[in-house]
Amino acid sequence: MTSSKFVSRSTLLSFAVVALAAWATPSHAYSDAQRAACTPDAFRLCSSEIPNIDGITACMRKNKSSLSLACKAVFDR
Repeated sequence: MTSSKFVSRSTLLSFAVVALAAWATPSHAYSDAQRAACTPDAFRLCSSEIPNIDGITACMRKNKSSLSLACKAVFDR
């Protein structure tokens, strides 16, 4: 893997983590474990929306039935 691909993948991961963090409200923040549970789903289902945080959030909600069990539990709480 070239360094430019590594940087690109790292950048995408950073955007996904930021997007997942954006779902948090001041009174109910998501834990690192909950963000980690949803990051793979964000890449799998919503990579076309990265880096659009609002787009990722909407995409994840739209695809809730396709989320992993761990990520779905985050949305079901």
